[in-house]
Amino acid sequence: MSQVVKCVPNFSEGRNADVVQALVRVVRSVPGVALLDETMDPDHHRAVLTFAGRPYAVAEVAFQMARVASQLIDLRSHHGEHPRVGATDVMPFVPIRGVSMQDCVQLARMVGQRIGNELKIPVFLYEQAASRPERKQLEWIRKGGLNGLADRMGSDPAWAPDFGPKHLHQTAGATVVGARWPLIAFNVNLKSQDLSIAKAIAKVVRQSSGGLPFVKAIGVELKSHSLVQVSMNLTNHEETPLHVVLAAVQREAAVHGVEVAGTEIVGLVPEQALMETAQQALCLNQFDGRQVLEARLDSSESREAIGRLAASKPGKDHFQPAAKAAAPEVKITDSQGLTGGSVGALSAAFAAGLGIMVAKLTRARAVETRLSEIRTRLHELAQADRDAYARVLQAKKLPLNHPDRPLQLSSNLLGAIETPLEIVKLSCELIPLLRGLSAHAKPELHPDLTMGLRLADAVIDGCLGMVDENMKIQPNQLLIASIRERFSVAEQMLVDEKSLCYTPPFDSWPQNMLNILKLR
Repeated sequence: MSQVVKCVPNFSEGRNADVVQALVRVVRSVPGVALLDETMDPDHHRAVLTFAGRPYAVAEVAFQMARVASQLIDLRSHHGEHPRVGATDVMPFVPIRGVSMQDCVQLARMVGQRIGNELKIPVFLYEQAASRPERKQLEWIRKGGLNGLADRMGSDPAWAPDFGPKHLHQTAGATVVGARWPLIAFNVNLKSQDLSIAKAIAKVVRQSSGGLPFVKAIGVELKSHSLVQVSMNLTNHEETPLHVVLAAVQREAAVHGVEVAGTEIVGLVPEQALMETAQQALCLNQFDGRQVLEARLDSSESREAIGRLAASKPGKDHFQPAAKAAAPEVKITDSQGLTGGSVGALSAAFAAGLGIMVAKLTRARAVETRLSEIRTRLHELAQADRDAYARVLQAKKLPLNHPDRPLQLSSNLLGAIETPLEIVKLSCELIPLLRGLSAHAKPELHPDLTMGLRLADAVIDGCLGMVDENMKIQPNQLLIASIRERFSVAEQMLVDEKSLCYTPPFDSWPQNMLNILKLR
């Protein structure tokens, strides 16, 4: 499973489209990251961009966006309805797939340290990354706005920033960086221009005032629409769904003799949250998410069946049972385009294929399924490594004095480092799977498993060497330090395997990695 992290930075600019597009261009300049959504609101004077991708690629984009924002946004001339303390006001990292909350905390710390050290902007860590209990909630850091934060920083040593100078940046203010679970930004517009009503309703529904759990709310004025709004963040839609929040706002609005003019969702929303609301609104009984057409088509069973059907020839082959479907064939026509990482990924894929063959014969269905998933991902990584190598070569061809060369080299090297690391991780997983099959396999199958184990061993050794060499030319030193931490995790995986008394010649293979791990 590939690793995916989401980042949702909020910028104090909602009226100048050129500034927002400059930030968008940063996202699109780094491989391994996809822009998912962009919104800007002139009343809030705020832009929210959502992007996701490989962890370190996302971290690089986040830092570069903070750099661009500090150059283009001047808080001294900023006036908007939304609370803020910085040009890049808040920057949360959210775990999506194949990463833990702790991974996102590490990313937040790495990016926060770069912003503080390189951009000279004070950084406060919040939510799951918070260094102090009083900084966990974003609203506590924003209390009193920019002036309130400046006063606390100047008078209370406990409010020294986690990174960067102990005073606000002249134009960019401060930045709040953290890690959190997914939330929904949900706003309810009211048919009124009375801001006191919106604030009164917000006070009733928000958790901090005794209202709904996991709801944060403020009242703001939308001058361009001649309306007021209850602006909310739902931090746990499973405990407090959208329809419950809307109903609460509607009830309170009715008390004040005001109607709801409409609602809006800022940014992206989990599919499950909309399904919960639809189920309630339509009074559906026993509704199952698998009844959603797109979800059913996107299931692994459907993708496999549709892919098999598309690849087969017309005629009776369309109805060939799934168990007899041929395994994907890996074709290597020549050495052009091959890289060490791609050969490693294909070699590990062959090792997984040998395990799949044995698993089929021994009816180890769960092992067969996991080995098939690993093999599929390794095929993808083979191409990913070729692409990463090509991008590194392209960056190296830029003139040494080219202004974009450091960024291009750093971001493109991310793929050349992360891809072999993922190949190592999957190869480490292959070893116990293959070894476990030997306990139930017939003696004539043991040579196949031994060959698979030897392949996995060679791939681990080779790919770690490639990562080590690529880190020598990686200009981002904080990134290198973070990758070393991931190295230590892989090291423990190898040591754990060694402790299980793996038979020769594999009893000494972790030493290869221990040598590579030595800090240079």
